[in-house]
Amino acid sequence: MRWPHSGMRVAVGLLAADMANDQLGRYGVWLPHPMATPEGVRELEQLGYGAIWLGSSPAADWDGYAGLLAASESITIGTSIINVWASPAEQAAATFHRLEERFPGRFLLGVGVGHREQTGEYAKPYDALVDYLDRLDKAEVPRDRRALAALGPKVAELARDRTAGALPYLSTPEHTASLRALLGPDALIAPEHKIVLEQDPERARAVGRDYTRFYLSLSNYANNLRRSGFAPEELEGAGSDRLVDALVLHGSAEQIVDAAAAHLRAGADHIALQVLGADHLAVLRTLAPVLAARVA
Repeated sequence: MRWPHSGMRVAVGLLAADMANDQLGRYGVWLPHPMATPEGVRELEQLGYGAIWLGSSPAADWDGYAGLLAASESITIGTSIINVWASPAEQAAATFHRLEERFPGRFLLGVGVGHREQTGEYAKPYDALVDYLDRLDKAEVPRDRRALAALGPKVAELARDRTAGALPYLSTPEHTASLRALLGPDALIAPEHKIVLEQDPERARAVGRDYTRFYLSLSNYANNLRRSGFAPEELEGAGSDRLVDALVLHGSAEQIVDAAAAHLRAGADHIALQVLGADHLAVLRTLAPVLAARVA
């Protein structure tokens, strides 16, 4: 199937009043969940970021969620993602309800199937997602408080029909535009995008390739990048310069923010920034006033 064509809070400005889910704001932060600390989340909230996305497949019963929420006042904590093969839906639902009781409206359950190359029981991943969502329905997890890691059209349509929307990873603004054309105006689209605060292109690409080399070995990402217009030879090894530049934004803070905003122009509601190769808090402090100025 092919895509259709298609201290002080810096930030009030990072929050978007016209979003379907305005609690997320325009900009958030993607972090491997072991790197997320209560102190860091509190600072990111004060800087104006609207959401923290916890990556590296946190367990549904990870004991860190409540601490991050308790340390902050309004920021959304989302999973990006809980792996359906590793955490039963009933466990995910129990965590959702426990957090919802203590921190109403502040936890978003992101779910996905992970990668064929890393999961021994990967047979029929689409059916596994449908079954997982059925079980979340039975456990009364609201559709608008969960989302799917969606790249291809079939899972994107499932995200539209059964959840708040899609959480694409390792994608481009062109992919975002295709998603928006497929999902319509109301579904949440919140892509992750990697950044390197480095103005020398070769140094920035070297940092980026430390990550792209791994992801390009995974069929779901490679297939999606081919659908997005990259030639097979551009996906070899750690990727061509054009591919790396598209997947890992680099330059000054202003250049990175301008490039990331292409997702918003393409139809995204929210962008989750993942900092590579540096102290993520230092980089996010530098970006915060630039982000606020762009959306003020």
